[in-house]
Amino acid sequence: MPDALFADSRLAEIYDWVDADRSDLDVYAAMVAEFGARSVLDVGCGTGTFACLLAERGVEVVGVDPAAASLDVARRKPGADRVRWLHGDATALPPLRVDLATMTGNVAQVFVTDDEWAATLRGVRAALRPDGRLVFETRIPEREAWREWNPEQTRTRTHVPGIGYVETWTDTAEVDGQLVSFRGTYVFESDGAVLTSHSTLRFRGREEVEDSLTAAGFTVDEIRDAPDRPGREYVFVARPGGQG
Repeated sequence: MPDALFADSRLAEIYDWVDADRSDLDVYAAMVAEFGARSVLDVGCGTGTFACLLAERGVEVVGVDPAAASLDVARRKPGADRVRWLHGDATALPPLRVDLATMTGNVAQVFVTDDEWAATLRGVRAALRPDGRLVFETRIPEREAWREWNPEQTRTRTHVPGIGYVETWTDTAEVDGQLVSFRGTYVFESDGAVLTSHSTLRFRGREEVEDSLTAAGFTVDEIRDAPDRPGREYVFVARPGGQG
């Protein structure tokens, strides 16, 4: 079940404004070009920023997400009519054969159980061509990014056209081993409404991610450092192969 930030229509409408810096997508767009991918499956596509960016460049894109409210926003963006939007997740995809599958924005960390993660990887593998690739990022656990998730460091005030000013902040609620739970707060100054979104992410280590890929039938080609966040993220590049 997607959390409120993506599933609540009012929060989905402001998402692209309060999280406006998507320069991280430039890295993925460059990799699409690097690998010569003409078709892409965007897992956890959210409000469709990356999917529409690729579609406007002539790439055939399938965007899948479990949050209907986010997909509603995505379908209204320029280039959206060139994207095939799917409401759901990677475990129940129609027959596909894409060149590249992506999980941007740390989507890989939302699968907190081993079963969820394994099922997602199997679904992606089935959607890839034999020579296709899966690319995704995860935060490096040792950096303990959650220590920066507090109101003092995350508070912002953003003007959203047609809505007015929205004040937002994030605070970490609980750290339980690899699981980190946090809360986002959104104050709509126009009517005083206060909405919250609760999320939990899993911080898997590098070897654990590699082992999970192998178990799902992938071969890890390389693990890169995220160029826009050096030392903070792993970027995995894998292809079908291995045990399965």
